[in-house]
Amino acid sequence: MKPKTIKIWLTISAVTVLLASYIGLFVMLVIQAEKDNLPLNRILRNGCLTVTTRNNAHCYYEYRGQEMGFEYDLAKAFADYLGVGLKINVADNWESMIPDLLDEKSDLIAAGLTNTAKRRSRVAFSDGYMSVRQQIIVHRNHKGITRPADLSGKTIHIRKGTSYQDRLIELRRRGIDLAIQLYEDLPTEEFIRLVGRKEIDITIANDNIALLNRRYYPQAVVAGPLSDEEYLGWAVHPKSTKLLEKINSFFNSIRENGTFEKIYARYYANLDDFDYVDLQIYHNRLKSRLPKYRDIIQEAAVRNGFDWRLIAAQIYQESHFNPRAKSHAGAYGLMQLTLNTAGSYQVTDVYDPQQNIHAGVRHLKSLYDFFEPAEDDDRLRIAFAAYNIGQGHIQDARRLAAKLNLDPDKWASLEEVLPKLRYRKHYKHTRYGYCRGTEPISYVERIMMYYDILKHQGIEYETNTPVETRLREIHLTAPESVS
Repeated sequence: MKPKTIKIWLTISAVTVLLASYIGLFVMLVIQAEKDNLPLNRILRNGCLTVTTRNNAHCYYEYRGQEMGFEYDLAKAFADYLGVGLKINVADNWESMIPDLLDEKSDLIAAGLTNTAKRRSRVAFSDGYMSVRQQIIVHRNHKGITRPADLSGKTIHIRKGTSYQDRLIELRRRGIDLAIQLYEDLPTEEFIRLVGRKEIDITIANDNIALLNRRYYPQAVVAGPLSDEEYLGWAVHPKSTKLLEKINSFFNSIRENGTFEKIYARYYANLDDFDYVDLQIYHNRLKSRLPKYRDIIQEAAVRNGFDWRLIAAQIYQESHFNPRAKSHAGAYGLMQLTLNTAGSYQVTDVYDPQQNIHAGVRHLKSLYDFFEPAEDDDRLRIAFAAYNIGQGHIQDARRLAAKLNLDPDKWASLEEVLPKLRYRKHYKHTRYGYCRGTEPISYVERIMMYYDILKHQGIEYETNTPVETRLREIHLTAPESVS
């Protein structure tokens, strides 16, 4: 073979080898891309998103046969975003969630997980959808603890495997002589309850959980922050890159279109509206006064299609369960009926609990029916507002809302325009005139807060069995003993 021919042959061979290597690399990249895309493709192909979560007040629970919870609502919105159904996988315990995900028993974890370096070594996290700070929780009579250094010499009770544990170990390494008492798979809400009952002294909770639960356990208070700002995120398998991209796009989308704010408000609205004295009185009267009228309330609520707890919350807002209550404006009894309203429902004794409650609930139902164009929660809140200040003022507010290009059938629109009816430039054009427009807004908010507390008592999630039978305690004496 001539040298020139050999040179050409070698060049062709080199090009062939190089081309083959490029093709091989391309194929490998395609195969890898397909692997990364497999979870998302599987979800879309099967038409179902499987989400692992936990059964608690923050994540997922059932109330009156309806699935609810902040994480559940977000997951349902994501399933809708993908155009698929949703299957909830309730993990047996916290520590099984990540192994289940890695074993592909679910597509993602939506359980209020803090994005920590320790967890990132095992799973991939979405962009943060909520910022939180760890807070020290103590009984309100437990004075002198406001910062991490104050935990020296104290025992802190938490669940094993949490970001709280990581933070406490870090503080101990920095020289704060604290003790950590660990428990197997006990919800944060239960620790807060135990603090409120003085069964334990100190626990730690993310502020979203702490603020949500102080309504239910007002004796447990937030003493001070334990950590800097952290973020909650959804976790996916480390190789689920396309699914992760889709999740992040989803979070961006729901923030832009207002869906996230709506879901957030459903569970965390008005958490700063906390009056310890009022809430403590409320909890006491749920035990001392409500039982006297519960049967009547339940009967009236069932007849008119309402949740009895909702009616009980309204009665407390109206009269604090005092059947002899009388307002300066001339409203009487448990549901503060005016004489005109009482007469229209044939009430012969406004102080009689049976007559008063039944008439009040029927009146609420008539208002609810009147505002039929509104839907669901909006309709209920509008009806409550009308009960408080009258149907006429609400109609004025709805007309003003329409004039301002707001939807008159949305409570958010009425929240915006009702306060304007305090000012002459607005109420002079209305049929019913001046209105203390901030009053019905506060009225509705407080009813919904009282309702949330009552509803919490009927939520179907992990039951509180006696502490001594529920817990397996592990007392840690040194950071090195923690795996």
